[in-house]
This record gives sequence, structure tokens and C-alpha cells, in this order.
Amino acid sequence: MTKGNSTKITDDLYAYVLAHNPPLDAVQRGLVVTTREKFPESAGMQSAEEQGPLLAFLVRLTGARHIVEVGTFTGFSALSMAQALPEGGRLIACDVSREWTDYGREAWEAAGVADRIDLRIAPALETLRAMPTEPHVDMAYVDADKESQILYWEELVPRLRPGGLIVTDNTLFHGSVLDTSPGSRGASVHAFNEHAAADTRMESVLLGISDGLTLSRKR
Repeated sequence: MTKGNSTKITDDLYAYVLAHNPPLDAVQRGLVVTTREKFPESAGMQSAEEQGPLLAFLVRLTGARHIVEVGTFTGFSALSMAQALPEGGRLIACDVSREWTDYGREAWEAAGVADRIDLRIAPALETLRAMPTEPHVDMAYVDADKESQILYWEELVPRLRPGGLIVTDNTLFHGSVLDTSPGSRGASVHAFNEHAAADTRMESVLLGISDGLTLSRKR
């Protein structure tokens, strides 16, 4: 197999990428900094900085009005998507931690988008299964516990409108998807990747962005 692009993303090149993407606004930047300061050991769970503008771009590209987020953490990705929603758009954010999401609430209020975000503190599967079963979701972003990714997928796909999009984060999981002993989370991510690729209801592409990002469109 021939690798088509051998560009290594150095720190300088990564800075170049960020410099040529839409910049984070003051609220987004403040939330990124606060997350790193308050939760230094967990800050890696925050979506990569370049993913905020990308998620906003995808919201606008798809014309999404109803978004579901599985895994909110301190709210950076929800903030980015909510800011891109049209008038009357809504984002359901699923998480189990009030401590983390309280920082998100503050940022959403500061950015003027708190009224667009419906935060539901409960196990995400409970929240998803309580939603209407007919196709009504325009876009979903999944960035939560890796062992449940297939379960989240199976709840979201039937509720996704034709042409709707599921964005799944960490689908390379630090490269562990290739390990012979990847651990439970790495094995779960690998199983999810196989599941998504084989699902004929969807068409998926796995991109080497950050820790791996899979875009899946409903046929």
C-alpha cells in the first residue's frame, strides 16, 4: 500500500494549521484555557482546538437545526456547534457530570447561546432512548465513553434524517486500534470502526484529524 501523503504534523505545522483556520473567539478561547487549568489531568477529553471551527462548518454545511451531542465535558464542542445553529436551532447535550458541564453553562451564557442548548445530565443511552424514534436528528457528535460507541450509533442512526451526519471522535484512539493488545477502549474503538464501515445505512469516511474523526452520512 502506498501512502499518499507523508506530511508529519510538527508543532510548528500545527500552529500554522490553527493560524489558517477560523480563530476561536474570546469565549471559546477562555473555555479552552479554563479547562486546561481546572482539569489538567482530564483536559485531553476536550475536543481538539481545530475541531471547534470544523464542527461549526459542518453545522452550516448540512443546514443542521437539530443536533445531538453525546459527551459534552466542559462544553467547547457544544459551544462551537450552538454558535453555528440557525435561529430556532437546538442542541441536546448529553453528559453525566455537573461539575464539568457547569463550566460549559457559564461559557454558553457568556456567548449568548445557552437558550439553544438543552443539557441533559443522565446516562446518554437513557437520553437517546427517550427521544422520538422517527428520523429527526440532522447531526450528531459522539465523543464519550468508547465502550458504548456502537450502542450510541444504533440509537442515533434510526433517528437521523436522510442526509444527516454523525461525527465520531477518537476513532484512531492514539493508534491503539492497530495494537495486538489494545485494551478495552482501544478494542471498542476498533469494533466501532468495523461496525460503522459495514453499516449499509450509512456511508463513512475516517479522517486522520487529531485522534481520528469519522464522518458518517445517512443514505
